[in-house]
Amino acid sequence: MTAPATTTAPLHLVLGEEELLVERAVRAALDSARLVDPTTDMTRVRVSDLTAPALAELVSPSLFSEGRVIVLDAAQDISQELSDAVVSYLKAPADGVVLVVVHTGGGRSKAAKALPAALKKAGAVITECAKITKPGEREAFVRNEIRQAGGRIDATAVAALIDAVGSDLRELASAAAQLVADSGGKVDEDAVRRYHRGRADVTGFAVAEKAVAGDRAAALESMRWAMQIGVPHVLVADALADAVRTIARVSAAGRGNPNQMAGSLGMPPWKIRKAQGQARGWGAAGLNKAMAIVARVNAEVKGAAADPTYALERAVLDIADARDLR
Repeated sequence: MTAPATTTAPLHLVLGEEELLVERAVRAALDSARLVDPTTDMTRVRVSDLTAPALAELVSPSLFSEGRVIVLDAAQDISQELSDAVVSYLKAPADGVVLVVVHTGGGRSKAAKALPAALKKAGAVITECAKITKPGEREAFVRNEIRQAGGRIDATAVAALIDAVGSDLRELASAAAQLVADSGGKVDEDAVRRYHRGRADVTGFAVAEKAVAGDRAAALESMRWAMQIGVPHVLVADALADAVRTIARVSAAGRGNPNQMAGSLGMPPWKIRKAQGQARGWGAAGLNKAMAIVARVNAEVKGAAADPTYALERAVLDIADARDLR
């Protein structure tokens, strides 16, 4: 029997831009702190919304010594004053407080660029969350997801899963976990094909396609089916955002040959061709409205809304309505 942890690392640096990996790293820091103190609470704040005095209050010793995890998001935007306050705090961190700094690795100011090095020097636990863009990295991600879920997968099945689901890491992670559960652990190409056929009508992308087409009833029906089978709210929100942004970018680029436009837009020709067809039903006013809607629902499904399912339903209807704006 393993003894409970008695300490946890007081400082974490989450470095990179891959959102899923960043969220997992933050969650891991919280889970580690809760092994020491199950009552530990987490507070997340963007550095652009924080002042040095407010930081001092967040990390000051608690009257009742309860555990706290303080997450500083978007630290690549940190000011010199706040950076100095963070570095000063690191010289004498408070007991029971875990500071998690989320940083892309870049930044415009000298303070922002220097902060990761200062945190590393202070002994931060570093979690790399670099953007996954190369096919080999995506394949490695899938293999690791399958392995973490307790399964095994061969190279053919990895390729089939990426081909079926796409490049979105959240979709891939969800599919990998479900495949291991459904297949008993051994994932082959046949299992991937069966899984994809079974969920083809209830992916986040299917919901988004119907919403941007203005088909309110079909979009709502697909969304409710997606919720019933456990598709995460954030995947549907991401798919809605991807569909709207793709239409907006393709519409702004004007008419053209999808094969010739692929390089400048950074999209495969088939996606451009599809978006060109979808864009015919949209006007500039509607796209501007839809962009605001997907930004809103993205925040809502990540904690801003009390009921994320209702937030998605409202977003689907609002996007369909926006299509009619001219």
